[in-house]
Amino acid sequence: MKLVITGGGGFRVPLVYDAVATNALAAAGRPAVHIDEVVLHDASAARLEGIARVIRERAAQLDHAPTLKVTTDLRDALTGADFIFAAVRVGGVEGRIADERVALDLGLLGQETIGPGGLAYALRTIPVMRELARVTAEVAPHAWTINFTNPAGIVTQSMREVLGDRVVGICDTPIGLVRRVSRLLGVSLEHDTARVDYDYVGLNHLGWLRSVRIDGVERLPDVLGSDSALDEIEEARVVGKDWVRATGALPNEYLYYYLKTDEAIANIRRSAQTRGQYLQAQQGDFYESVGCCDSPLALWQEALHERESTYMAEAREDSEERRAEDAAGGGYQEVALRLMTALATGSPERMILDVGNLSEGERIIPELPDDVVVEVGCVVDEGGVHPLPVAPLTLSQLGAMSTLRASEEAIAEAARTGDPEKAWEGFSTHPLVRSPRLGKELLDGYSRAHPEIAQLFTR
Repeated sequence: MKLVITGGGGFRVPLVYDAVATNALAAAGRPAVHIDEVVLHDASAARLEGIARVIRERAAQLDHAPTLKVTTDLRDALTGADFIFAAVRVGGVEGRIADERVALDLGLLGQETIGPGGLAYALRTIPVMRELARVTAEVAPHAWTINFTNPAGIVTQSMREVLGDRVVGICDTPIGLVRRVSRLLGVSLEHDTARVDYDYVGLNHLGWLRSVRIDGVERLPDVLGSDSALDEIEEARVVGKDWVRATGALPNEYLYYYLKTDEAIANIRRSAQTRGQYLQAQQGDFYESVGCCDSPLALWQEALHERESTYMAEAREDSEERRAEDAAGGGYQEVALRLMTALATGSPERMILDVGNLSEGERIIPELPDDVVVEVGCVVDEGGVHPLPVAPLTLSQLGAMSTLRASEEAIAEAARTGDPEKAWEGFSTHPLVRSPRLGKELLDGYSRAHPEIAQLFTR
């Protein structure tokens, strides 16, 4: 089978190659998907070659590793694909820095996917991803597209307008949370899947784990009632143990930015550099060195550890490194591998995925429109992705989801039509902005910072 990775020059791409090459699921006695060819596509030939050097060194260590091809030709890459893994960063890390800085200069949250930075990211990314979807529909109509391109929810929703149910959004944070809670309750989600049931609902980077049942017995209250247990869960540490007890649910880690917005902004502004600026320096060093170092793989592994241990550093104390158990939730590469395996082999897999709200003629969340992409538990098999029912939302949860998605819908319409007034509406109504004046300043600021956004509104 052929796997295409768009954004193939991205720093974390070797994780995906290693996952399909080693196939840890097969090593554990699970059915295996056999990927014979991996194609990396990227707009940057230099980044492609750097990542290819890492992968080739790793492939030389393995038996029967998939063949590797690199190309800057999208149509050539996608033709005949069975699976497409989309992890595209339009504008590169420089674009991310601009997303962060424009918001911060207005006193707003400057973060990659949360707040106005995420909207700017979507505004310039959606046209590119819709074109990727259009080419996929032409040259690989039977392929499954697994979207990790952020902001994953609204990007997946835009791609679904072309590809329908054959595009699925993934994120590793929700299932990582379920995995850690299960482990605290003495159960391995990997080996005792049938014993664990859970209720998770939300949008991408805005969701809640509301129930965990072990052997049919509700156990989440046991976790919420234990200080020692909550100390082991980063989501509870960063938003506050008393808050998760009061709400009766464990939040996705990204809710930190909604619940402690002022603290997050202050911590980011106090830092010598934004996350984007940090990655620009760190990854810039990697890409400059990988072409001439003795071991590209060792260089990449060292840089990966540093990157992962500093993720969401603004949510932790200055001296606190991200705990290994929090960083090792399985990773998006494992989520992608499990999804591909279930679709290819038919061996059922329970996962949390970003899917359309309409499933078999019924809305998963009755209060939201049919086309909204929601993040919920699903069963995946050879017949596709089957969302599972969720318990009713609280008014607070429904309000947070509908307000955010209304803002994102306006941005998506602006990306499709080039209507600056819809973009103004999207920025202004975001729950972390809520101001037409600031919305206009954001629109103007991002139009100045990103030529592709300015061109969008002048075509």
